[in-house]
Amino acid sequence: MKKIVTLAGDGIGPEIMAAGLEVLEAVAAKTGFAYETQAKAFGGAGIDAAGHPLPEDTLAAAKSADAILLAAIGSPQYDQAAVRPEQGLLAIRKELNLFANIRPVKIFDALRHLSPLKPERIAGVDFVVVRELTGGIYFGEHTLNADSARDVNDYSAAEIRRIIQQAFEIARGRSKKVTSIDKQNVLATSKLWRQVADEVANEYPDVSLEHQLVDSAAMLMITDPARFDVVVTENLFGDILSDESSVLPGTLGVMPSASHSENGPSLYEPIHGSAPDIAGQGIANPISMILSVAMMLRDSFKETEAAALIEAAVDKTLSQGILTRDLGGSADTAQMTAAVIANL
Repeated sequence: MKKIVTLAGDGIGPEIMAAGLEVLEAVAAKTGFAYETQAKAFGGAGIDAAGHPLPEDTLAAAKSADAILLAAIGSPQYDQAAVRPEQGLLAIRKELNLFANIRPVKIFDALRHLSPLKPERIAGVDFVVVRELTGGIYFGEHTLNADSARDVNDYSAAEIRRIIQQAFEIARGRSKKVTSIDKQNVLATSKLWRQVADEVANEYPDVSLEHQLVDSAAMLMITDPARFDVVVTENLFGDILSDESSVLPGTLGVMPSASHSENGPSLYEPIHGSAPDIAGQGIANPISMILSVAMMLRDSFKETEAAALIEAAVDKTLSQGILTRDLGGSADTAQMTAAVIANL
């Protein structure tokens, strides 16, 4: 019996979490996956319940879980507050040592018209961005004076090696190609990054490795995105490039993500926000949450059949023209969820 902690969070979070769990229940009935869920307060809901976005009992439950599902956090009422919901996300990443952020980028045929790129540019686009999440300049020393500022970008070989290995492991299950992105012609951290990447590549003779400088990679992600299979990079570059790549499908509503640790549970979540402007209206797009459930089944539980069933059901639903309002359709959250379950 697998234990899944659910963090519905704020805004549309509770609505899309309910949708994701409905689909999980339906696919588990087909495949025999045995699990139990435990709901905990997080984000603004955590502040409301316990005065902190990551309450102690939520953290304790997360640490003992086999996997964690997060829907969305953020609420306008905390915009000027001393403690913000987003601090909970940074805290749980640190506490669980979630060092690897995984973002699949796939273009659904039924949604190709939503992409800002020409159809021929996005044909065949299906890649994964692997971002190092707990090191680099975001976690270095920061100094701000009246007329100068300094940010320290630190990486150890061990930190680089584990994220590069993560990318190669993912590539083995895909098209066996890794693109490592750095700024080796300028930065010392990137020189070490490239050196370690080459060392790791020797351990995976069945996977090819190419290097790209971050500026040219940013250009290629728009001009020739189909060339990529697995992209791996450091924290700052990964933050920028994963957001750039999220534009390719033309909507954030169909993009899941995962964050992995070395030994503990992984966390799965949509990449979009809490959309407080439509919260409580029952019109939120649940697809990102549903696909996050599929990622959890595949990555944490090796339930590849269940994951594939969900992904195929989502693809079929979209191809049937069943779309939520953000995708140009009229289906509400419940109708979209019911359609996906029917297509299972």
